[in-house]
Amino acid sequence: MDETRPLVSPEEAVRERYSRAATQREAALCCPVSYDPKLLEAIPAEVLERDYGCGDPTRYAREGETVLDLGSGTGKACFLASQIVGPTGRVIGVDMNDEMLAVARRAAPEVARRIGFGNVEFRKARIQDLRPVVPDGSVDLVVSNCVLNLVQPEAKKALFAEIHRVLRRGGRAVISDIVSDRDVPEPLMADPELWSGCISGAFREDAFVQAFEEAGFYGTTLLERQAKPWRVVEGIAFRSVTVVAYKGKEGACLDRGSPQPVDAAPATEEGTTCGPGSSSCC
Repeated sequence: MDETRPLVSPEEAVRERYSRAATQREAALCCPVSYDPKLLEAIPAEVLERDYGCGDPTRYAREGETVLDLGSGTGKACFLASQIVGPTGRVIGVDMNDEMLAVARRAAPEVARRIGFGNVEFRKARIQDLRPVVPDGSVDLVVSNCVLNLVQPEAKKALFAEIHRVLRRGGRAVISDIVSDRDVPEPLMADPELWSGCISGAFREDAFVQAFEEAGFYGTTLLERQAKPWRVVEGIAFRSVTVVAYKGKEGACLDRGSPQPVDAAPATEEGTTCGPGSSSCC
């Protein structure tokens, strides 16, 4: 009799692994990230001890914005963003895992008490199907931290379309994720352990940027790129990157000739600027 563990789908593996990780810290889930220690002071230890990511896209949030965090987990990125956007801003976390959501919702009142205001809420949904929980054009900034790679290949086109849909004209997505230097072969993609560990579902780096462009974004720019690979599996290098992409170029250009287009992207760390006559704008 074969007593090996029954095979599970990658999605089931993600659900099981992150449910366990909501109750017991798993160090192997992603790579270390540095955060603003002053912002961390307001976040309960239960959240910090069960946080998994590969970057900090919340540092690009602005005061007063509405921020959507995809795959919000125990809520760390939401609680960081809530302090940056301030009492006039709003933060929405979306996750499909009940155990992770329970930790986040339990922590929210305490974070609000510590910072003096509450502007965070958590909703349950798959990030590739946000329509039931996030209306069209209702968000200024979409962030995500090492979660897009957990979505099945056949759903990734819908995922990028959803990110574009929920953003207002002039809004932007800042996404931290794991990418690979080569296509991940089928045997690795079929490994539930590697999939739930943010490896098997990784985008090839150039395909990651292309996915934003195909969804209608413009001005896609690499903000951060891990110099040394986080992991190398069967000769394939996996590393963390953070990308920004803007919504607003589609449709009639009403801003040409103005000193600064209303949907303009600010100068980025790579030097890309959006201004009159720029091919990155209208």
